[in-house]
Amino acid sequence: MNTDKDLFAGKVVAHIMQQDLFSQWLGIEVLEIKEGYSKIKMTVRTEMINGLGIVHGGIAFSLADSCFAFACNNRNVLSVALDTAINFIKPVHVGDTLIAEAKEIHNGKSTGLYHITVSNQKDHTVALFKGTCFRTTKPLISI
Repeated sequence: MNTDKDLFAGKVVAHIMQQDLFSQWLGIEVLEIKEGYSKIKMTVRTEMINGLGIVHGGIAFSLADSCFAFACNNRNVLSVALDTAINFIKPVHVGDTLIAEAKEIHNGKSTGLYHITVSNQKDHTVALFKGTCFRTTKPLISI
């Protein structure tokens, strides 16, 4: 059941997505938004292959980073990445559908901590991402 806060969080993320040309290029689809939480997906395309003939690690990172941004900004407080880290668990292949899910671990006044799991269509974890954000005092959209 969506609360008013969750519905507002969805409006904030929709606003972000309108401006986020990179997430649009990735083909990201927003699946679920709740306050401090996001779940998104994308399909890996041929142009995401690196010079070694495998999917570039930046693809899983970028999906997780967008998921992180949607989760930490959806309270309408401009938040920016302060620190991020990723562990690549399994390879990603062209045609894979990747799903990223961000869960808020800590919501502080000036920082937030999020864990993002990236899984493929077989529900195999392919990457684990941790992000710490810094919260500004600026709103993203006018209320």
